[in-house]
Amino acid sequence: MTINRRAMLALAFATALTAPSLALAEDTIKIGLLATFEGPFTVLGEDSERGAMTAVEEVGGMVAGKKIEIVKGSSDASPDSAVNAARKLVEQDGVKVLIGPLSGDEGLAVKDYAKTKPDVTFINGTSAAQDTTLRDPAPNFFRFSTDGAQWMAGLGTYAFNDKGYKNVAVVAEDYSFPYTQVFGFMAEFCKAGGHVPSKSWVPIGNKDFSSVIAAIPDDVDAIYVALGGADAVNFLTQYQQAGGQAPLVGGSITVDQTVLTAKGKLRDVLIGTPAAGPTADTNDAPAWKVFAEAYSKQPNAFPSPSLFAHGYYINMKAALLALDQVGGDVSDGGAKLRDALSKLSFDTPTGKVSLDKNRNAVADIFLTEVTEAPDGTLLNKLVKVVPQVNQTLGIDEAEFMKLGVVGRDNPACP
Repeated sequence: MTINRRAMLALAFATALTAPSLALAEDTIKIGLLATFEGPFTVLGEDSERGAMTAVEEVGGMVAGKKIEIVKGSSDASPDSAVNAARKLVEQDGVKVLIGPLSGDEGLAVKDYAKTKPDVTFINGTSAAQDTTLRDPAPNFFRFSTDGAQWMAGLGTYAFNDKGYKNVAVVAEDYSFPYTQVFGFMAEFCKAGGHVPSKSWVPIGNKDFSSVIAAIPDDVDAIYVALGGADAVNFLTQYQQAGGQAPLVGGSITVDQTVLTAKGKLRDVLIGTPAAGPTADTNDAPAWKVFAEAYSKQPNAFPSPSLFAHGYYINMKAALLALDQVGGDVSDGGAKLRDALSKLSFDTPTGKVSLDKNRNAVADIFLTEVTEAPDGTLLNKLVKVVPQVNQTLGIDEAEFMKLGVVGRDNPACP
């Protein structure tokens, strides 16, 4: 009897100790946030967090009656670092929902890792390589932020017809996202009759662009630049210092707020640059203004949300909407959550977003031009909205797939 009474007392004591932690676990949902908080894209990762936290704060830090706990994972834009960070979030921190990553090659790597963790739901950050979703997709990886080729919708035609650029050289980083951007630009530009006589591919983190600048043909009408973060700042600064005269056509991240806010005379090179992407700073839609105002309250916010803040906001918002639909319950390995995500369609600060069969977004894209605001800051002025761009750019799927995998040499129109 004494032994039984002691056992019962011990059990009661243990239950008393664990009950609060069990209750806490049931009342909290962990969401992993994976972004580039290291390396040349650090500034991009920092703004990604601002966007994600704007979405979290919008719902008061709660979803389905549960407190949201954000667990951060840091990468440096390399595939290995992204997978290592994702593995820690999933296997050590125990997250069942992961938002990220940020960069192109990271997305391809995390997609493959996702296939090994079918009970975890992966929702993209801003990684925009085409084949993260187009070819061999992971059934538990969702992208509500479109890809880099979609971001170029309207730009190639505008550069040829409106700007009169017939021959355009390319300077871009040497990895999957810029390949995707160049593909999207050239798909229209070449079809319109344009030519691309040279492409210069540079590694992420390159600091000396003198040889790249020297290799640009003298007779081009413009240079299409797909560089981000410190790489964009270094190239633009050195191009200006070298006396470069050719106008620019911007890849999405080259004219992003993460670059437009950089100090120095590179602003003189950027003003007037046409570009395209998922956002436009002068968008006067009420939903964008509400989002921009909420974003502005984040620490060290830019004058306008970057596309990285926007992408992480959209993907976090999707996660929170779907979690709310399933009551925050992921105890079934996330099956109900993924079913909700697959069917999710919602209004965002930049218009309606829905998913295709590969769980890739269909959304509006914005043709823009860099301009100077009255206060002296640089902004992307809205020129045109290209509505509801799908991943095959409006081309029949079978025909689009015949265009092949994006890469250094595909497409080509010398």
